[in-house]
Amino acid sequence: MRSSLGPINLIMQLRKHGIHDMRVLRAMELTARDKFVDAAFLDQAYDDNALPIACGQTISQPYIVAFMTQQLGVERDDTVLEVGTGSGYQSAILSHLCKQLYSIERFRELQMAASATLNNLGIANVTTIIGDGWLGWPPNAPYDRIIVTAAAPELPAALLAQLKVGGRMVLPLGKTRETQLIVQIDKTDKGLEQEQLIPVRFVPLVKGRVKRR
Repeated sequence: MRSSLGPINLIMQLRKHGIHDMRVLRAMELTARDKFVDAAFLDQAYDDNALPIACGQTISQPYIVAFMTQQLGVERDDTVLEVGTGSGYQSAILSHLCKQLYSIERFRELQMAASATLNNLGIANVTTIIGDGWLGWPPNAPYDRIIVTAAAPELPAALLAQLKVGGRMVLPLGKTRETQLIVQIDKTDKGLEQEQLIPVRFVPLVKGRVKRR
């Protein structure tokens, strides 16, 4: 059973809620969310809600995905780092906007499933990696853009170090689920500029616990 909302109505809802970047809206339209949700939730695939996936994680609410993507401001020639592959939905959307995406996931089960889904969809500019998101992915640094899809209690120093001068990072930040905010970090030649955006509730960004099975 398909969602009662549907992809076209979802795009209309996103526009009503302030998503105005046409490239982001087009990427959302081109990305079939029903390919990334568990079979038990197919009827909710295009509802504007977060949904459970394996390993106690979630596929984010479409509005939050669109909002973070819009704030990230990805350019066509950018190399992007994503921390938290999850289902691969955010990865697929970013694939339409950037030159190359590297995506880190600490659960091998999620990484393998996301990689298979992305491959089945013919997406070739996304590389998924098993690793500790707190450490980023130094082999391909520095990055034009970094997006984090789990909440950090403080700014991850390694990710800031891997961000280019002139680059931008968008992430949920907060010590508790009740205090999380989406934060935009711009790295300039004079230092970091930080802007607090909207309240959210994400699963936590966990240090050093890579699940290889």
